[in-house]
Amino acid sequence: MAEEAHGLGRHTRQRLQVTALLEETDEFRSAQRLHEMLRARGVPVGLTTVYRTLQILSDAGEVDVIRLPSGEHLYRRCGAGRHHHLVCRHCARTVEIPGPGVEQWARRIARQHGYVDVAQTLELFGTCADCAAQGRT
Repeated sequence: MAEEAHGLGRHTRQRLQVTALLEETDEFRSAQRLHEMLRARGVPVGLTTVYRTLQILSDAGEVDVIRLPSGEHLYRRCGAGRHHHLVCRHCARTVEIPGPGVEQWARRIARQHGYVDVAQTLELFGTCADCAAQGRT
């Protein structure tokens, strides 16, 4: 199958449901939240299946993943082009940061230290204006 050739494995009904849910929003969501939303829709899917699907999609470059300072991972369908994220540590509101400047900087640092085949992700964390206005700092 074509999807197996791309490292996605078989497209199970549950995997398709997870993917469809991710396509409905631009917001990052935790695996637990996605699981809750699927169950509320009557989709019989286990949390392990949601995690496994998100890992497969992440490995294939189909979802963006951010790691909050708490260690929690949040997921969403990939946006267009290479980019990085500015994330509110309280509500997880996310702003995309275009990638070219960051990528050039990372390549330059790697070259200076003799590294090759370097990949990077950049996530900046702070408090968004709405959370700051609510005293969440």
